[in-house]
Amino acid sequence: MMVATTDTLPGREVKEVLGVVFGSCVQMKHVGKDLRAMGRSVIGGESKAYTELMEESRRTAMQRMVEEAKKLGADAVIGMRYATAQTMQGAAELIAFGTAVKTV
Repeated sequence: MMVATTDTLPGREVKEVLGVVFGSCVQMKHVGKDLRAMGRSVIGGESKAYTELMEESRRTAMQRMVEEAKKLGADAVIGMRYATAQTMQGAAELIAFGTAVKTV
């Protein structure tokens, strides 16, 4: 399935708009990783644990969005975006969303 952040796909024409699709993933921080990240905030630098957590969250949210689009019969998702929000202390939701379409 083609997923694009653009509103058009080169060489393809949108035949039908099927609707907005979403995929979300809520991740909790791991206490051990959280302690290491706090230490990192003191000395500076990248928190590899949080980077990996966010990468995994993005992949999961996108996969769920694509699954929702396939259920609608889509062959592409256009205008795809990510959003994030803190849902509770120590947890963040990452949402992938876009417009499911059929193309020719």
